[in-house]
Amino acid sequence: MTMNTPNPSARLAPGAPGIAARWTSSAKVGVGTALSADSHVWFTLSHGIFNEIYYPRIDQACVRDMGLIVTDGRAFFSEEKRDANSSVHWLARGVPAFGLLNDSRDGRYRIEKQTLTDPHRDTVLQQVRFIARKGVLSDYRLHVLLAPHLGNQGGGNTAWVQDFEGTPLLLAQREGNALALACSVAWTKRSVGYVGSTDGWQDLKAHKRMTWEYDRAENGNVAMIGEIDLRMSQGAFVLALGFGSDSDSAARNAIASLHDGFAKARKAYIAGWQGWIGTHASPQKPAASPGDLSDISLAVLRTHESKLAPGGLIASLAIPWGFSKGDNDLGGYHLVWPRDMVETAGGLLAAGASEDVRRALTYLQATQQEDGHWPQNMWLDGSPYWNGIQMDETALPILLVDLARREKALSPADVSRFWPMVRRAAGYLIRSGPVSPQDRWEEDPGYSPFTVGAEIAALLAAADLADLCQEASVAGYLRETADVWHSCIDRWMYASNTDWSTRFGVVGYYVRIAPEGMDAPLRQNDVRIQNVAPTGSNRDAGHLVSPDALALVRFGVRAANDPRIRDTVKVIDALLKVETPSGSTWHRYNDDGYGEHEDGAPFDGTGIGRGWPLLTGERAHYELAAGRIDAARRLMTMMEAFANEGGLIPEQIWGAADIPERELYVGRASGSAMPLVWAHAEYLKLRRSLRDGRLFDLPPQTVRRYLVEKTVSPRLVWRFNHRIRSLPAGRTLRIETLAATCIHWSADEWQSVQDLSSHDTGLGAHCTDLPTQALATGTRILFTFHWLEADRWEGTDFDVLIGPSS
Repeated sequence: MTMNTPNPSARLAPGAPGIAARWTSSAKVGVGTALSADSHVWFTLSHGIFNEIYYPRIDQACVRDMGLIVTDGRAFFSEEKRDANSSVHWLARGVPAFGLLNDSRDGRYRIEKQTLTDPHRDTVLQQVRFIARKGVLSDYRLHVLLAPHLGNQGGGNTAWVQDFEGTPLLLAQREGNALALACSVAWTKRSVGYVGSTDGWQDLKAHKRMTWEYDRAENGNVAMIGEIDLRMSQGAFVLALGFGSDSDSAARNAIASLHDGFAKARKAYIAGWQGWIGTHASPQKPAASPGDLSDISLAVLRTHESKLAPGGLIASLAIPWGFSKGDNDLGGYHLVWPRDMVETAGGLLAAGASEDVRRALTYLQATQQEDGHWPQNMWLDGSPYWNGIQMDETALPILLVDLARREKALSPADVSRFWPMVRRAAGYLIRSGPVSPQDRWEEDPGYSPFTVGAEIAALLAAADLADLCQEASVAGYLRETADVWHSCIDRWMYASNTDWSTRFGVVGYYVRIAPEGMDAPLRQNDVRIQNVAPTGSNRDAGHLVSPDALALVRFGVRAANDPRIRDTVKVIDALLKVETPSGSTWHRYNDDGYGEHEDGAPFDGTGIGRGWPLLTGERAHYELAAGRIDAARRLMTMMEAFANEGGLIPEQIWGAADIPERELYVGRASGSAMPLVWAHAEYLKLRRSLRDGRLFDLPPQTVRRYLVEKTVSPRLVWRFNHRIRSLPAGRTLRIETLAATCIHWSADEWQSVQDLSSHDTGLGAHCTDLPTQALATGTRILFTFHWLEADRWEGTDFDVLIGPSS
């Protein structure tokens, strides 16, 4: 009989298919994996137990959780994740292997655990010691409860009890994934069942001992339970959870790992990580402070890399508010967001992990879309999960290539290898920017400071790379376009003489996002706030601000002491700054809805956004750019204070009164995601920046061109996706199209006309410069198009008005 062939005499669990499946807490205290190509398992820890375990890819969860339940067989029931206080420590510096101490709140027992993965196979290992603090060992019964969610799904799993080649196991399978749980000592009882009806938790809660012994539970939300023989083990044992494409391979992995032993796996696991730290990564940081998270952050970044698709880096081994999410939430945060991935690679680069950055760039090159952009987010194989487009996610990979080149992580041959990727990405920016269908928070379309700043810096970085690759004409055009966009920043995103100017005592400020540009009529600049109730969700763009404005400094297009930036910071702090016992943090923007509800209930499509430690790091970079080094260091220590006891930095911080029953405490993690890998990358870059006394990832091209040389563009650009209404006197009007055309135009109401043919830029765009510099204010430029390839007239006239010189 093969492993998953139903036994006709098997005791089938009733209660199918079980309750609707749910994931679990996003508040991880540890995440880990072996640095070995032979092991394709990642684990997470929370509340003293295993949370999601991922196999065979880092974007596929296969386990909801696995923990221990203690009973006395008569009246006592204690679940360690709910009834014990848990503490965590790292087994070695910078190595994501963990020790857990779980002390029952009633003082009756202690559970000591060590957790890691077997570097040689697809198995996660946990060495356990159960200690009776009251009474003796024989007073207790100890059980392992495991909830398989194979292939990112809680439903449709099949679990069964079986011996394999003489070893008693608990097994589960769904489609092409299987798991097998083995123990180094005998099970006294085993059972499987359906969650909420016949699972082992229900049995123990009701009877305080295992009275159900079902052999099989098919096609449902299932759970598996086994009782440890405490008498034989004397409280010490090892659990091996093996994975495979079928139950036989999963069983063999678990059994082989047990035979090799925990000590051997631990030695190899730690050696693998220490070898990487010593050979590939030399963390560059100032002298260690008491809360220094450098080693932890570096390990967090490296842990989140794929093995089957090397270089792919996911956003987090967490599912935000996972306990409220089910099988309809396949992705969680265990997906690749190109923005988060580039920021993560930047953190690795700041720590000297050059080889890892080259792998990341290779992965980006392999997943770039044909037109040059990257999906909003994607599975590790490059297939999109959400289909939005965020222009910063196309700009940032260009900046990463240039930063890696400047950090000497790329050779000239590497630059040539990545140039085609950069060229395609720059072409996409040229054709589709500067307006973005979504901002970096994945919500609204328009001009936003972070995105526009990233695009301008990326165009200049691409121009330098074009020069290195002998494409001078492309380089020139990229710089001209960057200059045009730079000259329009205030037209698009700066608000002045508003009621908020009066309220906050400023001349003006940069807005969060402007759908049509701030020079457009106000009615065209309404922004719909996402993640809030539709009623009353619209805001005037002039009444929305964000710390994103500081990106104008980070990308080198504005100086830190620019009065417009200083005024914007004043408004940001008045509206978005949150003080907590752990330190200062900031909201993403005013009226943000991405967070828990006021009563602490999980985000369900609406809520109240909370402060982000990531933004504390970004503010620290701004303070450093402004020369306030002490302020930057204080903010760095605040980032450290936001981390939990495992050293993991959350996405969001709870800023309201404590709600203990929801595990929400002011200044501590909210229920969104922990760790946020991007936040750890920002922390590493901040430590590098403080060590160097300058912003680590500041593009020198923008600083030189706009802050030193103060280059001003002599032209503005009209496009079908960017139709300017007016042109300052003395400027050239450039018309850009996606196909070759002849511009038929007039400056005297068609009394006379001129025809100009477009020029192919080499980046999928064609441009034509109209000689408009000498036209007087009030002149109306009229033009239309004759499309050359189709031999067709556009059939519509367009106009641009010459306005006062700027």
